[in-house]
Amino acid sequence: MLTSLACGLALSAAACGGGGGGGGTSPGPLTITAGYSNVSADDLSAWVAADGGIFKKHGLNVNLTLVSGGSRTMAALLSGEIQISQQGGSEALASTAGGASLVVLATLAPVYPYKFEVQGSIQNPGDLKGKKVGVSSVGGSADVATRVALPKIGIDPEKDVSIVAVESHANRTAALYSGAIAGAVDDPPDSVGLEAKGLHPLVDLASLKLPAANTVVVVQRSWLNGHRDAAQKYIDSIVEAIARMKKDRAFTIGVLKKYFSSNDDKAMEVAYDFFTAEVTPSQPYPRVEQWADTQRYLGQKNSKIGTVDLNRMIDASFVKSAVDRGLDK
Repeated sequence: MLTSLACGLALSAAACGGGGGGGGTSPGPLTITAGYSNVSADDLSAWVAADGGIFKKHGLNVNLTLVSGGSRTMAALLSGEIQISQQGGSEALASTAGGASLVVLATLAPVYPYKFEVQGSIQNPGDLKGKKVGVSSVGGSADVATRVALPKIGIDPEKDVSIVAVESHANRTAALYSGAIAGAVDDPPDSVGLEAKGLHPLVDLASLKLPAANTVVVVQRSWLNGHRDAAQKYIDSIVEAIARMKKDRAFTIGVLKKYFSSNDDKAMEVAYDFFTAEVTPSQPYPRVEQWADTQRYLGQKNSKIGTVDLNRMIDASFVKSAVDRGLDK
């Protein structure tokens, strides 16, 4: 499924110079494969850790791979194709409710980082009724964010609009550009380009600072039990990368340009300012309250969602250890 994972999947010293061995006993760097579900600046810290040499500084050889789509990324995690996943907390919760044994180590976007963007022809919320609204996947983070955003403008997501799944953030943005959907949540830098083309926001969800598990770092418990040292090194790298991205504007904007394949200085500067100031926390603790909306909305269709022990699903000790050692400075 993932063409660039050969070394990460092997997880053997012969194949990868130390592989994903437990506890850091190999003399070489630990090799692990981490997947992220969308090209979104929610994942900026991992990009900075990779391009800034921070993973290597902490003794990790990380194959950082775009999987595209929350459901695919979760499938890759559960199959062992990736060992660490950065994706929506809603998928982690739903999979746990379905019987998976997962542990969330950090929350990279603890608020909804979105505006609800609509076509220029949509002048007021009433104009949206009967139209198509795009999400990446049903039950995914963008879906939850959409169901939080629409009632704030008087729209019932179950009755007033048709919610369609388009598989990924990139596809959502493309569908807004093409007019295939009337509205969707989006964020910088993509929202900058959309608004330049005449789209506009009906609600700024980000400004409300609502608790969310929009993007989390999640692993299988079975992998974590044998690789706590590797997991700690990964979170150490993320926390240190967040500190660098908040201090080093020029470098971080260059990283954004690379991963978004863009030379649009204005859009990347807007994205940098937005995510470093408004979204990405210096201390990315996972907290129970970040799943409140997800439990409420997904629980309406899946009673098992409400039975998940969130205190067991999240483990804040890895972030705490990094913070206690001053890596967030």
